[in-house]
Amino acid sequence: GVRVRINESDLPHALRIIEDTQWLKEQADEPNPEEENAPKKVLIPIDFSDYSIKACETGFRHAARIDAEVMLLHAYFSAYIPSALPFATRDPIVTGAAGNESIHAVYKRVQTDIENMCTLINRKMESGEWPRVKYNYILKEGVPEEEILEYAKEYRPTLIVMGTRGKNQKNIDLIGSVTGEVIEQTQTPLLAIPEHVPYSDLSECRRVAFATSFNKRDIEAFSRFVAFFKEYPVQIELFNISTSRNEWNEIRLAGMDEYLTKQHPGLDIEHTVLHDGDLLDAIQAFVEEKRIDMIACSTYRRSMITRIFNPSIARKMIFHGNTPLLVIPI
Repeated sequence: GVRVRINESDLPHALRIIEDTQWLKEQADEPNPEEENAPKKVLIPIDFSDYSIKACETGFRHAARIDAEVMLLHAYFSAYIPSALPFATRDPIVTGAAGNESIHAVYKRVQTDIENMCTLINRKMESGEWPRVKYNYILKEGVPEEEILEYAKEYRPTLIVMGTRGKNQKNIDLIGSVTGEVIEQTQTPLLAIPEHVPYSDLSECRRVAFATSFNKRDIEAFSRFVAFFKEYPVQIELFNISTSRNEWNEIRLAGMDEYLTKQHPGLDIEHTVLHDGDLLDAIQAFVEEKRIDMIACSTYRRSMITRIFNPSIARKMIFHGNTPLLVIPI
């Protein structure tokens, strides 16, 4: 092999070069010509935590508005090491017949949890607290993020809705820690709902910010963003994913504002240049100043190396703030 040494300051540029190398890219899904006419579906991964139930409510309300069905997905992991393996533990809890009993116990517990969840949902729908929506559930054994991504390819949902713990939450539960992994690789629009969001119905979302880095992908993402919010009249605030001192940010934002307004007449679009300094802090200040109810941004398939060394802005944002995030893959 060949080893190349670079300056630390050149790392972002080097990652972009690696990212553009075709042999390092993961193969994208082939487009499905029948997808536009397919029934609308919402996939909601859950782990039975309070914030995944919060995300579940938001997903059900959105599904009712767009006349979609809902699929609840719970992925669980059971540690079973066959005793025939040379490195297998001698602990009887995870070997032999005792190990099988442990696996059955895990499945039984998970089955009980999902049945209790369905009972809760049915009770809320019967009382009128939640809208009536056709739904089902599926249980998957394996690594959660892998199972979610694989099932999304099979199920082809219109939207994935996932919960997160939000800012300053140190306990990492299943879905809260998995959401970031799914965001990096999903090819389906994903709505991340922090635990303490004051609303559960997207109709209460009045001001939505759309992040742009001034590339062609953002134009396509904005069209999908507009399609998502066609059921919800919102005011749109464009902002730049950059805090460098550059007068071109204002010029390019104004130009993009004008272009998008012409392409989508009738939309209420404004733009704001972020303050200088740390990007995530600047975004948080912008959210508070403009009273933003949700942030939308595009993301795209990247190589594994790039994901490790340079996590996406979307992934960083879900653990930095308490604002819902709509991620639109391009």
